[in-house]
Amino acid sequence: MLFNLIVMAQSNFIDHVRFHCKAGDGGAGAVSFRREKHVPKGGPDGGNGGRGGHIILRGNVQLWTLLHLRYRKHIKAKNGGNGFGSRSSGAEGEDIYLDVPLGTIARDSETNEILFEVNEVGEEHILARAGRGGLGNENFKTATNKAPRYAQPGEEGVDTWFVLELKLLADVGLVGFPNAGKSTLLSVLSAAKPEIADYAFTTLVPNLGVVGYRENKSFVMADIPGIIEGAAEGKGLGIRFLRHIERNSILLFMIPADEDNIIEAYDILLNELKKYNPELLDKKRILAISKCDMIDEEMVEEMKGMLPPGVDAVFISSVVQQGLDRLKDKIWNALNE
Repeated sequence: MLFNLIVMAQSNFIDHVRFHCKAGDGGAGAVSFRREKHVPKGGPDGGNGGRGGHIILRGNVQLWTLLHLRYRKHIKAKNGGNGFGSRSSGAEGEDIYLDVPLGTIARDSETNEILFEVNEVGEEHILARAGRGGLGNENFKTATNKAPRYAQPGEEGVDTWFVLELKLLADVGLVGFPNAGKSTLLSVLSAAKPEIADYAFTTLVPNLGVVGYRENKSFVMADIPGIIEGAAEGKGLGIRFLRHIERNSILLFMIPADEDNIIEAYDILLNELKKYNPELLDKKRILAISKCDMIDEEMVEEMKGMLPPGVDAVFISSVVQQGLDRLKDKIWNALNE
């Protein structure tokens, strides 16, 4: 059953694609001479070739996965048209626009170099640049060469492989072991409907939810699939989803109240983030002790002395909605510090 869920989730949420792009070649410049009834030997009038079509990435807030690009392995733009006589330029090749979710990173497939990131609605970047059109022979006329019989060929467009990688943009990222109550919290605080069940790895893809706050304010929360010890080395769901935590402003660590050693569990989570990217430790952190409906007030007071030092903590229960307003206050204050 778990395998079937993984297959289903992977078919719907795609955060990494590799495909080949061929931008359009520029059209050739024309070699032409003016020929009219009473002008038998007119000068050169060859027009320029048109540029080819670019392949352009464009930010689209309606998308949250790269699924629509998964099966587009080869994308080719049209070439520019050749120039004509009478100084007429060739037509430009039509540009191809690829809409992508906000948070998409474009990389060179061979060098893995980051080319650019798309983070705003409508933001456009040329992924594969088209070739320029060649100059017609009219451009090469000089005082000593009044009838050039040559023109430029068009430039070739970029022809290579690219990788697109998605890192979800969210204000708050939920960090915790599988079955720590992250999905339940997101479903209670927002309209998101993540998969919830009583076994590990219920969440197989990140889920986003908009959390309403006081006076019609809101922030975005991301439920990241659970981390286990060794995730940075590829265990469990591995590092596939750790990249999404990089874009979160605040990390909300969630550890259930029935955890044997909360400090040790917190340190394991922290260590996995450090091994993946040490810069993650510079982010603001809040600790939520979840599932507190299972313990009484006396145990809560006792547990306050067994929490990790240096991190702001709050005791919550998503089931009975205990401490959630206090949690949202802490998040909002941290986001606006």
